[in-house]
Amino acid sequence: MKWIYGKQDWKTMERGQENCFLMTNGLGGFSSMTMIGSASRNDHALLMACTHAPNHRYNMLHRMAEWLLLGEQEESRYWISSQEFADGTRECGYQYLSCFQYEDTPVWRFQVQGVEIRKEMGMRPGANAVGIRYEVRNRGKKPCQLILTPFFQFTKKGSEPDKAQKFVRKDGKISSNGLDLYFRTSGTVTDIPERTECYFYSYDACDGRRETGHAVANHQISCTVEAGACGVLEVVYEMEPSGCLAADIFGELKQYRKMLADTAGFSSPAARMLSKSAEQFISKRESTGADTILAGFPFFEDWGRDTMIALTGLCISTRRYESAKRILRTFAVHERNGLMPNLFPEGGSEPMYNTVDAALLFINGVYLYYQATEDTAFVQEMYPVMERIVEAYRAGTEFGIHMEEDGLIAAGEGLAQVTWMDVRVGEILPTPRHGKPVEINAYWYNALCIMEEIRGTMCEKIGRTTSKTDKEREVGYGKLAEKVRESFKREFWMEDKGCLKDVISGTKADTQIRCNQIWAVSMPFSVLEREQERRIVDTVFEKLYTPYGLRTLEMEDEEFHPSYGGPVFERDMAYHQGTVWVFPLGGYYLAYLKVHDFCEEAKETVREQLAVMESAMREGCIGQLPEIYDGANPTSSRGCFAQAWSVGEILRVYAVLENREMEWYDENVRNRVQQKMYRRRS
Repeated sequence: MKWIYGKQDWKTMERGQENCFLMTNGLGGFSSMTMIGSASRNDHALLMACTHAPNHRYNMLHRMAEWLLLGEQEESRYWISSQEFADGTRECGYQYLSCFQYEDTPVWRFQVQGVEIRKEMGMRPGANAVGIRYEVRNRGKKPCQLILTPFFQFTKKGSEPDKAQKFVRKDGKISSNGLDLYFRTSGTVTDIPERTECYFYSYDACDGRRETGHAVANHQISCTVEAGACGVLEVVYEMEPSGCLAADIFGELKQYRKMLADTAGFSSPAARMLSKSAEQFISKRESTGADTILAGFPFFEDWGRDTMIALTGLCISTRRYESAKRILRTFAVHERNGLMPNLFPEGGSEPMYNTVDAALLFINGVYLYYQATEDTAFVQEMYPVMERIVEAYRAGTEFGIHMEEDGLIAAGEGLAQVTWMDVRVGEILPTPRHGKPVEINAYWYNALCIMEEIRGTMCEKIGRTTSKTDKEREVGYGKLAEKVRESFKREFWMEDKGCLKDVISGTKADTQIRCNQIWAVSMPFSVLEREQERRIVDTVFEKLYTPYGLRTLEMEDEEFHPSYGGPVFERDMAYHQGTVWVFPLGGYYLAYLKVHDFCEEAKETVREQLAVMESAMREGCIGQLPEIYDGANPTSSRGCFAQAWSVGEILRVYAVLENREMEWYDENVRNRVQQKMYRRRS
C-alpha cells in the first residue's frame, strides 16, 4: 500500500507537520520526521541510533537543512527544507514540495524554478545507518547548486547538546560526546564554523513537553548541476563503517519489507501494510540475547504487559513464529513467584514485576502459539512455568495478587497499580482498580481452561505422562475453572445495564462502564453465557465504541474527560478516563464476530467498519496505528504515534476475517473443556 500526499496536505506548515514517517532498524534505533521533513518533536531524528539494544538511544543526526542555489546570486537561494525555530522564524521549503509518498521508504519531490529534485531516505535493517539520495534534474537555464547542512546532537534521546559540547570532523567521521558517526557522500564537503540552531517543537509544546531544543552543524555538503543536466547527491550516515551506498540501503530495506508481507500472507492491502509496520516494534535485546517488542514510538521502551498483548498479532498473526517463541522463552526464563517482568533489567538492575496480567496473558500466548504451529515440544518446555504461574496466583504472590475464597483473583495494594490502567499522579490513582478487575478474572478463567486442555486432551501430544500428582492437579484446574465461572457470573454481571462491572472493590468504580469487559468475551475460553456476551457487545458498542477505538469510560460518567493533552498532570488524569484507545477495538471486533458465529454477514459488517482504519493509518504516523485519541471526538491521534498493541490487535482481526485463525475461537474445543468440567461437578 502506497500512501501519496499532495500540496493540499500541507496548505500550512501546521498541516504539513500533522503526519510523519517511521523507519526502524530492529535494534531500537529509528528514523522519523514529519512528511515535510521537519522536526516537530525533540524525539524526531534522521538517525536515532541505538548503541545497546533496545533502549540506549542517541539522537545523532537531528535534521538536514537543504537549499537550492540558482546561478551564483545569494538572493537566488530557495529553501527546500522546512523547520520551525525558537525565535519564531521558519524555513518553508514545503511550498516547493509537490509530492510526498511512503510505502517502504519516504520519497519527496520538489519543483523549484525549472529544477526537479527527488529525495529518498532509507534505514538499513540491523544497523544504525541511514542513506539519503537526491536526484536533481535541472531543466532551467542556469546552473544550480544543492547544499546540505547536517545538524547533530550526539545526545541521549530526549536531551540536547551541552553548551560546551564540541563536534569534530576528520575525514569521513564526526566525533562528539564520546560517540563517532561515519559518513560517505558523493558531494563536496566544506567545513564551516560551528553553527547552532534553536528549534521550536510544536507537538511537544501542545503536550506540555520540552518545546525547544538545539543542534549543531560544522560542515556542508554540496553538488552542482549544469543547466539541462542531471546530477545525484547522496550521503550515508552510520555508526559502524560499512561501505554501502544509499541505493544499497533502499534495496535491502524494500526486499526485507516485501519478505515480511509475503510471509504474513494477508490479501488485504491494509493488513499487508500493517504486517510490515508490525516488524517495526520487534527489536533485539542485548541483555537477554533474544527478541523483544517495543511498546510504542517515539516514547516507550519494551514493557511486559504490552509485549504479551501485542505478541499474538505482531508475531503469530504475521507468522513470525520463531520471534514469538524467542520472546515467550525470554519471559519464561525471567518468571519469578509466578509473575512476568513488566520492565526488563538495564545496567545490572533487577526486572520490575508490577503487573498482574502479563503472566496470565503469557499462558494465553503459549496456547495461541501452539494453535498456530502445533509445536508440542515448546508447550512441554513452557508447561512447568505455566504451572508455577497458576499455583502462585492461587497461593498469593507480590503486589497483593491472590485468589480469594470464591476463586476470583484480587490484585493491587497501596499505590501499586498492576493492571493496564496503571497511571499514578503523585499520590493520586486516577483509576484505582484494587480488588478484582474484570479482565484479570477473564484471563484467569481462560488460563485455567488452557491448563485443563493441555493436561487433558493435549497430554499425550506434548509427551508427558500423567502422574498421580498431575491427575490431582488436572482435576483441580477443571473444578477451579468452574468455580471461577460461577463466581464471575454472580459477582460481575449487571442485569440492569446488560454488561459487566469493571472491578469488585466496594467503591463507585465497580459499576463504571469501561472497555475492560470486552476481553471477557473475546478470549478463547469465555466465562459467560452466549446471551450475556451478546448484550455486552451491544452495550460496549452503544457506550464506548468509536471508529478508531474504544473509550475507556462512557461519556455520561461524571469522571469522563473529553480530551487528552496539556501538561503531564492533565494528560495522566485523562489517560484512562474516557480517552479512546485503539487496541481494545481488536477485542471488540473479535467479540462481535464470535457472538455472531463468524457468519459472513458479521464479517462484512466488521470489514466495513474496519475500512476506516486506513484513514487512521494515513494520519499521524503513516502506515502505523497510534496509541490513543481524544475521548469525545477522536479525530487526531495522541500519545505515541505508533503503538505495538494497536497494530497487533487489529492484525488479529484481519487474520480472522481471512479465515486464518478460527481455531483460536473453536467452539468445539471450548465446549469439550467445559463439558469435562460439568461432568466433574456432577
